Amino acid sequence: MAGTPVEVPTRRETLKGGGAVIGGGLLAGCAGESGPSGGANGSNSSGNRNTATNSGESPYSVTIEPAGKITFEDVPETWTTFGGAWAEMAAVLGHADGARAIQAYLPPELYLDAAGLSIDRNLPTFFGDQGIDKELFYDLDSDVHFVDPNMLLSLDDSWDRSDVEKISKNVGPVCGNNCRRRREFHTDYPLYTLYEAFEKAALVFKEYDRYEALKQVHDEVMKDVESRIPPKSDRPSVGLLNGGSEPRNNDFSPMNTEGDGYEMKTYRDLGAPSAFTAEQSEGDADYELLLQVDPDVLIVHWAIGRFDSTSEFENQFVQPMRDHPVGEKLTAVQEGRVYPGAGGEQGPVTNLFQTELTARQVYPEKFGKFQGIEAQPDIPADERLFDRQRVADIINGDI
Repeated sequence: MAGTPVEVPTRRETLKGGGAVIGGGLLAGCAGESGPSGGANGSNSSGNRNTATNSGESPYSVTIEPAGKITFEDVPETWTTFGGAWAEMAAVLGHADGARAIQAYLPPELYLDAAGLSIDRNLPTFFGDQGIDKELFYDLDSDVHFVDPNMLLSLDDSWDRSDVEKISKNVGPVCGNNCRRRREFHTDYPLYTLYEAFEKAALVFKEYDRYEALKQVHDEVMKDVESRIPPKSDRPSVGLLNGGSEPRNNDFSPMNTEGDGYEMKTYRDLGAPSAFTAEQSEGDADYELLLQVDPDVLIVHWAIGRFDSTSEFENQFVQPMRDHPVGEKLTAVQEGRVYPGAGGEQGPVTNLFQTELTARQVYPEKFGKFQGIEAQPDIPADERLFDRQRVADIINGDI
C-alpha cells in the first residue's frame, strides 16, 4: 500500500498568569456561540469583529470551534500547534519566535523563504512510544495550543475530556480547528476555511490589520484567477496522486482535488476537475485504473519541497511510468504533463505561491508554462499572480 503523509503534533508555551476560560462546548462545539466575526461559522465579515480583541483592551475573547469561546488575559507570547498552516499563520502575524512545538508537516521552505518567513523545523513533537505525551504540554507551558481537542482524543485513546480541560485551565487553551481535511471526529462543528482560521489566529494575536491586508491580496488573486480560467467544459481533468505512490511497484494512492479543507484549496479555487472520484480516492490504484481514468494532467501531491530538482522528481515518478507497458499509454505521460505538485500544508502565503504554481500546471496557456522545480517560485515577473514585495511588507507590519 502506498504511503501517505502522516500528521505529526507540535508544542508551544502558555498564557503567563492569564486564566483561559473555555466554553462548555469543548468537544461538540457551541451551537449558539457567535464567532469573533459575528457568525457561528467564523465568516470573514470584518465589520462585526470582536471589538475588545482589536482595541487593545484586556481581557478579550475569541470563539474557535470546537473549544468555543476562549478568554485571554493577555496576547499569547508562546504557542504550539498540530497543523503546519496554523504555524505559518502565527509566523505571518509576527509571532514565529513564540513557537514551542509543531507536530504536522510545515509548508515548503522555498515559499516561506521567498516571503522572508522562518519557522523553526527542529522543534519537539508530541508523539512518543506511549502515544501523545501529556506532560510535554506542561513542560512547554505554552500560552495557547492551536490543537483541535477532538484530534487529541481521536489519536490517543488514553486521553479523555478531563485531560484537555486540565491543560486548558492550568497551561493554556487547547483551541485549534483541524481544518486541513475532514476527519472522522470532525462532524458536528465547522471545518474552517483557510482564511476563517487565519482570522481566528489574527484575533488571538491582535494582528487583525495584517490579516485584512493579506486577505485583500488573496481576494485580488482569486478575482484574477476566476476571470482567466476556461469554462468547465474546456478544463483538463487532474489526477492527483499522493506523494507516497510508487510507480515502480505499480502502486498508487489517488486523491480527490475537490475535497474540502485547506489541503485542496488551490485545486478548488482553480476549478480543476478531479479525475478520481471520492470513492476512488479512498483506496489504492494500479496502472490499469489510471489508464481507465486517463487524466489529462497527473500531479504528485507534496512533491514540491520534497524534491530539490526536476530530474530527481522525473527519475522517481515520470521515468518509471514511461517504462511501464501500461503507464506509457497514459495521456499525461505521452504529453509530458506529469508534474511535481503542491504540499498539503499551507498557510496564507504558501497558498498564494501554490495557487500560482498549480495554475501554471493546469492552465499553462492562461498563466504561463511550468518551468520545473528549479524555477519555483522565481518565475517571470509578468507571469506572477501577486506582488512579492507587497506580501513581504505586510509580513513585516508595513501595511
